[in-house]
Amino acid sequence: MSALPATTSRHDMNKLPVMNIGAVERDTGLGKDTLRVWERRYGFPQPTRDEHGERAYPAEQVDRLRVMKRLIDQGLRPGRLCAASEEEFAELSKACAAPPRDDSGQHAAVIGQTLALVKANDVAALRQLLNQAMMRLGLQRFVIDVVAPLNDAVGEAWMSGEFEVFEEHLYSEQIRSLLRQAIGNLPAAGGAPRILLTTPPDEQHVLGLLMVEALLALEGATCISLGTQTPLVDIEMAARAHQADIVAISISAAFPGRQVAALVSQLRQMLPAAIDLWVGGTGAQRATPETGIVLLPTLQAVLDALEAWRNEPAGTRHS
Repeated sequence: MSALPATTSRHDMNKLPVMNIGAVERDTGLGKDTLRVWERRYGFPQPTRDEHGERAYPAEQVDRLRVMKRLIDQGLRPGRLCAASEEEFAELSKACAAPPRDDSGQHAAVIGQTLALVKANDVAALRQLLNQAMMRLGLQRFVIDVVAPLNDAVGEAWMSGEFEVFEEHLYSEQIRSLLRQAIGNLPAAGGAPRILLTTPPDEQHVLGLLMVEALLALEGATCISLGTQTPLVDIEMAARAHQADIVAISISAAFPGRQVAALVSQLRQMLPAAIDLWVGGTGAQRATPETGIVLLPTLQAVLDALEAWRNEPAGTRHS
């Protein structure tokens, strides 16, 4: 997504340039065909035309489309969102935000300070705060007790309009950098299982993948990360090439929900029976449980699955 200028709020967009349909597609994740269908069917968006007769989308419509993409990924229908008034749309956005975080927890101060530093654009202080929290808690507790609820809090802040897109990106980049550095500083692991980590095509979110990699590497598993958006055929080839015991994919809430079950089932069929398939992230809840697929909707479930794999007798592991 493109970032809004730091001096621009969502409610002061009349100075922002209009976007053509290609830019809107890249910015929101909504396809050009989808935008045209909604325009004809629902009367929204309502682009103007530039001097060449091409569609031109005002900034306030693009901003609403961004939020619509998230709400649709959570199960709301586009017709309802297109027809909603500003007040109704705000209520729907609020209702679909992450559940209120529990500020009574022992790490609530770090979470609150992090949000404040992101809002203040104080990158140096933000990185120092997160570094200190990780050193104090250790990497495992930092990932589970701080980063996981922080992700929910930042997502909620974005949905409510408290955070702009660039502020969400600022937070995510600092966490990504910190986790990559922490993983790189861990002793080289050569233990079982060998786990190939990636995301499927069209899943750009890498943060959940890094969190899982950090937990697994801490437990001595051999992690081979391919990054994001790996074609399924390449996942299958990489799993064979690296002699993986497990393929672990991360699917976020932003991934199209209707595609999850079919995609996971297809990948399961492509992989050798001897290789387990783990599916983590919020999107894992939309997959269909079947033989050889382990659904991991929480970080603790990742650790439980690793322990179960190691405790299973080798002769019966894939029977």
